[in-house]
Amino acid sequence: MTEQPLIARPFDENARLAALHDLALIDSAPMREFDALVALAAEMLGCPTALLNLVDRDQVWIKASNAPAPRQVDRDVAFCDHTIRYDVPLVVPDLAADARFAHFPLVTDAGSRFYAGAAIHTIDGKGARLPIGTLCVIDTHPRSLNSAGHAALRHLATLAEALIAARRTALEAIRIATVGEELVAQLAAKDRIFRQAERIAAIGSWRLSLADQALEWSDNVYRIHGLPFETKPDLDSALAFYPPHARGGVAETVQNTISTGQPFDIETDLVTADGRAIRVRAMGEPEQIDGTVTAIVGVFQDITSRHRLEVQLRRSADTDALTGIANRAAFDRELEAAMARARRDGTPLLLALIDLDGFKAINDSLGHQAGDDVLRLTGQALSQPWLRGCKAARIGGDEFALIVEDPRFVAEPDELRLRIEAALRIPVEANGVTMTSAGSVGIATFDDQCHSLRDFARRADIVLYAAKRARVGQRRLAAVHRAA
Repeated sequence: MTEQPLIARPFDENARLAALHDLALIDSAPMREFDALVALAAEMLGCPTALLNLVDRDQVWIKASNAPAPRQVDRDVAFCDHTIRYDVPLVVPDLAADARFAHFPLVTDAGSRFYAGAAIHTIDGKGARLPIGTLCVIDTHPRSLNSAGHAALRHLATLAEALIAARRTALEAIRIATVGEELVAQLAAKDRIFRQAERIAAIGSWRLSLADQALEWSDNVYRIHGLPFETKPDLDSALAFYPPHARGGVAETVQNTISTGQPFDIETDLVTADGRAIRVRAMGEPEQIDGTVTAIVGVFQDITSRHRLEVQLRRSADTDALTGIANRAAFDRELEAAMARARRDGTPLLLALIDLDGFKAINDSLGHQAGDDVLRLTGQALSQPWLRGCKAARIGGDEFALIVEDPRFVAEPDELRLRIEAALRIPVEANGVTMTSAGSVGIATFDDQCHSLRDFARRADIVLYAAKRARVGQRRLAAVHRAA
């Protein structure tokens, strides 16, 4: 029997092994989604054995199997080593008649006669697409594989890649979640929910034929869209599920893959048939014949839960936990952006720095709980409706700031200062004792002499400390008058 005329494709073996081990899959617990996938492969392709394998340096690890199988096989006598080297689906109608494989123990001892496998890829940290394993089926009788079988094998391999990509995304989410013990605990809970969503296969596959624009969806793509299975969508009706702000970008992405042959991986908004707004991830790559793109195949995933978690993480990273307003890092970004707008468009800009007077005395006399109450109430005072449009932040222990771009306030900075000072007179009570917190305010106007954020802040600092000295002087003068 004639061997398939395949040519091995070069890749960086060390990078491939690093990408495989980064996934932490080899020694992980059995994964039900992989077990379900190989069971589906065996059923669809009519073979008694289906395997999901990971190709290590010297061993091939059998990660999932629908039939009894060893945990590992030497790589040099494994069919899958050839599959990843060619990096195209490998089909061997009769292993015993193929000189490449006839001497393998799986043929001579286990009686394997038919093999069909497709490589499974992952994307490493440098963006390289590397083969790390295979999805394959094996039979003890020689046989062939029709075009439907070839298509099913490709789709199943793509689905396996999507499951692995989802795991990699979840691992990355865990690595970047370093925002405090409570948030880490919340992230772990969210991550468990996301993993459960993976296990129930919130992923589907699709194929777009370019010749007739026929669109094929798996059951889960229908479920994500909220459509009955008997619906036959075309490309235009599928694009209609994307809101107007996203539709053009999705269409352009698909067209770019058709034109260039480059795969795509995008996340965007989608509105289901029953009106639910969700977040989805779509991945696709071209099918080519003689260098011509004839179809686009890919996977589709509902990532709403993960997206909400990422938004929550970003919001938490920019928010002061005690006051609920922006923290120092978010304030610096907002001020840099406001200064850039003022330089570019000539828009007005003020910076108000605020230092609480008497805060230490309240902390020392009434306790830290009362001090925390002052800080929370200060955050609320700087978020009142009349300051809507201004950006408030806590930038230090008892230091606050306000970015002001409203022309009404910029035109009357003294009036703005008086209103802020009035809003910052905050009484607090503990154990029958009431004390009042107040605040000194320094307001600076942005102009061409403010070359950097530090220059602008220094200008406001000078005004602030002049205001504090004036308030101290007023208190001392008042005390002299009372003594007289």
